[in-house]
Amino acid sequence: QVYLVESGEGLVQPGGSLRLSCAASGGIFSINTMGWYRQAPVKERELVAIITSGRNTNYTDSVKGRFTVSRDNAKKTVYLQMNSPKPEDTAVYYCNADVLRFGAYKYYNYWGQGTQVTVSS
Repeated sequence: QVYLVESGEGLVQPGGSLRLSCAASGGIFSINTMGWYRQAPVKERELVAIITSGRNTNYTDSVKGRFTVSRDNAKKTVYLQMNSPKPEDTAVYYCNADVLRFGAYKYYNYWGQGTQVTVSS
């Protein structure tokens, strides 16, 4: 079984900073795209930022210039640096990854359990 374990949840003030981490484990041979999604109350889950194995990135418009996604392939970890967060960034943030396990013949998509981020003064 593949596990994606997020850390870094918490309360942050508007204009502050917070870094989320997500470490993957569980017989992993390779990871393709990794990224972050979020879901606010009564809203649909939405993409925040993704990063490919070649380190190409894509961001939702509302976080461009404020959030940065990065990855450490050796640690099988993806990060989300959140600078100047706004109250509207408050949501549960989910890690996501396309994983090829040892012995498998194709990539499967996995989700983390989610971590709460609250932006408030």
